[in-house]
Amino acid sequence: MNTTTHFAQELDARVARFGLSVAASLSEANDTLPHDISERLRVARDQAMLRARSARAAQVQLAPKTVQNTVQMGATLGLSGGPSPRWLKFASVLPLLMLVLGLALIQESQWYQQINASAEVDTALLADHLPPAAYSDPGFTEYLSEEQQ
Repeated sequence: MNTTTHFAQELDARVARFGLSVAASLSEANDTLPHDISERLRVARDQAMLRARSARAAQVQLAPKTVQNTVQMGATLGLSGGPSPRWLKFASVLPLLMLVLGLALIQESQWYQQINASAEVDTALLADHLPPAAYSDPGFTEYLSEEQQ
C-alpha cells in the first residue's frame, strides 16, 4: 500500500472521529437550548445539508466532463499536425550532439595550448647562451640548485 494513501486514510479517519465528537457535544447541548434557537439551528442544518448535496452532485457531474474534455483535447493535439517524428528525434539527439561537439572543442583547445607551451620552451632553449646538451648534464642541475639558494 502506498504511504500517501495510508496517510490520507488515517487523516480521513481522524476527521470523521472529530466530526462525530463535535456532533455528540452539540447534541447533548441541544437539549438545554430554548425552543426558538433550536428551531433556527434545525433550519440552518437543513440548508447546510442541501448545499452539501448540491455541491457533491455538481462535483460528480463535472468529473466525467473533465475527463472527456481531456481526451478530446489530447486527440485534437495529436491530430493537429504538430511536430513530425523526424523533428522530435532531432530534438532528442541535439543535446548529445552538442555535448560531443563541446568535448571535441575542449580537447582541441588543450592540444593547441600544449603545442604552444612546448614551442615556448623550445624557443627559450634555443635562444639561450647555453647549448641544449648542458641542460641534460647532472652538474648543471646542481649548479642551478646552488644558484637558487
